[in-house]
Amino acid sequence: MGEIDGGTDFDALRRAMAENSEQPEGPARNARAEQLLAEAERLNIPLAVIEALGHQLKVYNYSSEKDRMFVPFARLLRLWDERPEDFDEYEAHSLHWVFKWVTAGMLDQPHIPLASIEKWLGEMERRYRLAGHSERAVRSAEFSVAAHVGDLERAERAYGAWLAADRDRMADCHACELHGQGTWQVRRGRDEDALGLWRPVLEGEYSCAHEPHTVLASSLAPLLRLGRPDEARAHHLRGFRLVRPMESMRGAYADHVEFCALTGNEARGLELLAQRPAYFTDTGQPRSRLDFMAVVTLLTDRLTELGLGERQVPGPAGRSWTARELAAHARAEALELAGRFDERNGTSYVGDRVRARMAQRPLVDRLPLGVRTARTTPRPVVPPPAPEESAVPGQPDLSALLTEARRASDTLQPHALEAWAAVARAAEGTALDARDRAEIADHEAMAQGPEGIALFERAAALYAEAGDPGEALAARARGAYFRALTGEVDEALATVAALYDEALALYAEDATGVRQTASVVMSRARILMRRVHEGTEGTAGREVRAAAERAVLEVLALVDGRAGDDIRLAARAAEARTMLAELAGESGDVERTADLFRQAAAEYVGAGLPWFAVEYEVQIAALAHQLGDAAGAERALRAALEHGGPYVEPAGRAQLHLQLAEVLGLRDEVVEAAAQALEAAHWADEAGESATLGAWARHQLGGFLLRRGRCAEAAEVLESVLPDLSAETHGDGAVVQARWWLGDCLSELGEHREAAGHRLRAAEIARHWPEQQDHATLAHLAAESLSNAGLLEEADQAYARAGELWRSLGNPHFLVRSLRARGWLALRGEAGAEGARELMTEAVLACERARESAADPAVREQLSAELGNTHRQFGDLLARSAAEEDEGEGGLIQDAYEAAVAQLDRASAVFGTLGAQGLHGRTGAELAAGRLAAELGRRAEAVARARVVLAACEGADDTDEIVQERRAEAARMLRLDRAGD
Repeated sequence: MGEIDGGTDFDALRRAMAENSEQPEGPARNARAEQLLAEAERLNIPLAVIEALGHQLKVYNYSSEKDRMFVPFARLLRLWDERPEDFDEYEAHSLHWVFKWVTAGMLDQPHIPLASIEKWLGEMERRYRLAGHSERAVRSAEFSVAAHVGDLERAERAYGAWLAADRDRMADCHACELHGQGTWQVRRGRDEDALGLWRPVLEGEYSCAHEPHTVLASSLAPLLRLGRPDEARAHHLRGFRLVRPMESMRGAYADHVEFCALTGNEARGLELLAQRPAYFTDTGQPRSRLDFMAVVTLLTDRLTELGLGERQVPGPAGRSWTARELAAHARAEALELAGRFDERNGTSYVGDRVRARMAQRPLVDRLPLGVRTARTTPRPVVPPPAPEESAVPGQPDLSALLTEARRASDTLQPHALEAWAAVARAAEGTALDARDRAEIADHEAMAQGPEGIALFERAAALYAEAGDPGEALAARARGAYFRALTGEVDEALATVAALYDEALALYAEDATGVRQTASVVMSRARILMRRVHEGTEGTAGREVRAAAERAVLEVLALVDGRAGDDIRLAARAAEARTMLAELAGESGDVERTADLFRQAAAEYVGAGLPWFAVEYEVQIAALAHQLGDAAGAERALRAALEHGGPYVEPAGRAQLHLQLAEVLGLRDEVVEAAAQALEAAHWADEAGESATLGAWARHQLGGFLLRRGRCAEAAEVLESVLPDLSAETHGDGAVVQARWWLGDCLSELGEHREAAGHRLRAAEIARHWPEQQDHATLAHLAAESLSNAGLLEEADQAYARAGELWRSLGNPHFLVRSLRARGWLALRGEAGAEGARELMTEAVLACERARESAADPAVREQLSAELGNTHRQFGDLLARSAAEEDEGEGGLIQDAYEAAVAQLDRASAVFGTLGAQGLHGRTGAELAAGRLAAELGRRAEAVARARVVLAACEGADDTDEIVQERRAEAARMLRLDRAGD
């Protein structure tokens, strides 16, 4: 921006200051304010200088250079004392208003003596009294001084006097006052009371330029302490979005960093530090720098404690930092600053509070936030139960290890193979009997999978040496199954057939037990199921499936009813049931498949093996979904999550939570759907799949949050997922949907330019799709956002693009709406009233043509309503254009009003054809025409139209609020007749 035009135009100066006020906080805005002050001084108009000084003071206050506001204030105060008549009413009010800023600003600067602050407080009280203001703002300022230095008795007295004094024009806004009052309650250990005070701000009843920004930040730690982490998460996502672009809010920003350190989100805390490097070094407000360095210490101490002291972290510019180095630096800075404040104040209060803040412990182990954040610490592993302590310190007891490994195997524990691996390590160099060595080899073979086939033969030989021929056959059968897994199914079948015959013979002679025989029979059934999975068609396929089914039924015949307390046999029965389910699925019997999977899952759970049920409960959920049984799918997925417990890997947990979220979303249970998507995102991050599975979860979470109306949180989540979403990995539909949702969020938040950008990017992708409905909708939405952002030309182009798409899709409703929108844009832009009328005329004609060609009566009725709305908007547009005509164009104004009334009459007539469905539209048009008639001096016509409205509303629903409003306005219009008598 350059100089004020000609350097002499006061109005131009005011426009430039207003424009600068809208710029982002920071040095550039401050520099422009200084330039504008120089321009004001050249105007030689006292009020211009006063206004420029006030503008400069304001931008300094809302920046990192708060220490510079004292100079313009001192100058303003001197001007007031010398020539108060140079101040208009607004500037006189502003001067007294900023006394509060200056008092608070002095507290923030430790080089300003406390005596000077007390003297200034007295000066503020004197001047407020002279000006006739309440002492409320003075007592609030006194409270701030007392609370800062730790004079708690004086602070309580001032706090009471503050609340008791009358509110007047000098009192802070309700939102700011409630923030200060709640902060004091937190200071006094009354978190619940603080949240009660903040409720109206949090719920949007009160707000201002910096609220609810600071209330949201201040509420984070109290919510965590009160055990309300879900609310704390929401406040973090919503609040950080507000403070992120505001340079002056370092203290609130620090609260968000602290929140991350207290909730296991250290990595996100580092991301926040990286976004604001200047916060480490900006010196304009030492108190907020103290807050920031204290939480930097808290965060980096936490990282060091977690063993990440050598991790590279963002810090002050000019060098690289490890977490340990930054912790030491930040602590020294914080304590030095605190010491300066305490020396100024004559107390240890600031230092005590800073040390307590830096020493905080996490309040939540880890609170998932939904936004993508890398984990800073390794995922905890569920350890197997520890065996009894060894007699030799530091050495595992082999006997205890063997006992634990056998217990784990017999009960099919998830850690059984790890337990046998521990036995193998402990047994190195130790002489063991053949049975022990057989079991070690057997389990090592299982751990190695197909690569361990040779080990099964070794285990079999050792079992035979130990006198257990049945277990030897079982080991060889397991080896045959693993051979089938390598693709050698025929060879595996040949091998297992011989083993099967031997096992049955041994069993018939009581030379082996049910468990060993069942193992061989099950291995044979598994191999035959591999043949089924090869997908043989026709008669051969039916024979393969029949052979497999016979083999599975043999397993059930052998073990059913004989399991007793033998968990292994119970597991064989359950597994056989799953095989029958798969065979039923091959035949297309979905209901029988689901029923068999349910039986198998129940048997696993009944046997104390719930983790085995998880795989099949997922299958049940898929089948229930296929059958349209959403409730059944939900039950199965919940059971899978319950039964999986800590044994399901993070990626599996993420998938389960995500599937449950999708099911709940389809049932419109969006609150819990969002919670499940949040869990899915968390576990995907734990699994290291943030960019793949995590992106899906965050995508869904953003959509659910939007459906809940939590747009700020949804926007944070969706913005964090966009870098990970790609057409190649997730499909372009997911990318379009994410940008679409994000555009909706930003539109609700009033960020229209940004909303337009996302909607336009989504529309560009959808432009290449065969079906153009989404392309048209997105173009239309983008046009709305561009219009709301004041980008009229771009909005018109987007509406024109959308209109052509609606025309090609045969959608007259939205074609007409796009033309109407362009008409209103034209009135605001260069095309003016004439261009606006042309577009509205085109909208009317397009709607009339569509209505005439519609064969379906319902469609004709809808188009009649659209036509009525178009005539109504045309009338409103003409009236608006008339109101904006120059006063000298009386005839043209009269013509425009007449044309507007004609359009409103057409609207009323069209709505009249719709009967009760058109009542609101008809009466609205009549009243609008009545208002125009009154402006034209045609009082009788206005009264007549009011009577038409009242007559139309006779017999209408008395609880209908619109009908009530119409009757009230018509009654007011009737009074025009009596007023003229």
